[in-house]
Amino acid sequence: MFRSKTLLTLLLPLSLGACGASRAPVPMVGAAADVSALAGEWSGDYSSAESGRSGSISFTLRATDDSAFGDVVMVPSASGVPVKPWTSQQTGGGSQSPGANQAPPATILKIRFVRVESGHVSGHLDPYADPQTGARLLTTFSGELKGDSISGAYSTQLPSGGTQAGRWSVQRRR
Repeated sequence: MFRSKTLLTLLLPLSLGACGASRAPVPMVGAAADVSALAGEWSGDYSSAESGRSGSISFTLRATDDSAFGDVVMVPSASGVPVKPWTSQQTGGGSQSPGANQAPPATILKIRFVRVESGHVSGHLDPYADPQTGARLLTTFSGELKGDSISGAYSTQLPSGGTQAGRWSVQRRR
């Protein structure tokens, strides 16, 4: 059963590298050298044996002294459709089609917070919608930065109170 593991994996890289000048800054905690080491365009994948989900992730990070800017996109392999942010209007009934006068739902996820210290990165994403049920999911991530690679684990809190874990990794694009 596909669950939030996939989302968590996506969230980790997203929270690390999601950036866009027109977006709200993501608070970053860490020494200036550690924060600047995360700057760049990143892409990779995530997977969870627990949920059976896997997919691709990408993000761009532009770092200042204590903030980063950007967005994250997670695309589960099973559907090929980007994961959407969770909104309070969602009730958990699966994907919703926009009406004739409504804009399509956003597919960009926001990183809420990132901490980096001596190559260890951690953080969490804003809530997002389970791609199958529409339920609200919360994901935290951690990983190790080694040169142009970051790899680590993520954990997604399910509406039931349980969690699902997975792995993620990204490479900096040159």
